[in-house]
Amino acid sequence: VTSLAELRAELQTTWHREIPPAAAMAIAVADYDGRTLTVHAPLDANRNLHGTAFAGSLFSVCVLTGWGATWLALRERGLMGSIVVADSQIKYRKAVAGDIVCRCTTEPPATDAAFAGLSSTGRASLPLHCAIDFGDKLAVAFEGTYIVHAPHR
Repeated sequence: VTSLAELRAELQTTWHREIPPAAAMAIAVADYDGRTLTVHAPLDANRNLHGTAFAGSLFSVCVLTGWGATWLALRERGLMGSIVVADSQIKYRKAVAGDIVCRCTTEPPATDAAFAGLSSTGRASLPLHCAIDFGDKLAVAFEGTYIVHAPHR
């Protein structure tokens, strides 16, 4: 069994190795407690001409946080698969004038149900919500549907 600390480190290494923009944006796994993944990206590497977080960076951090939450959920269940985001929607509600902190919480019963058919159908669909707060207000709301394709045998 891999510890949560090992999973966090492996996820960050995977992002930086396999997704070059993640390294350029300095995206880091801040925490994972078995349900909630928290991701951090510094403002300096992700700012726009207004001195706030670039909308594309906010979107990318959300997509990667959901992808990471899916990856972690698979790993914890001993499952493997190729993860893609199939659909997404984002709402920018407030400027983020500091470091980006994104959270995504998975619900074990819903995640178990989503992954239940992976071995028989070769495909699973997991809808997730990610949020970026700034100050004490919701700044960015993201919804994404992540599709997992089982490895070919």
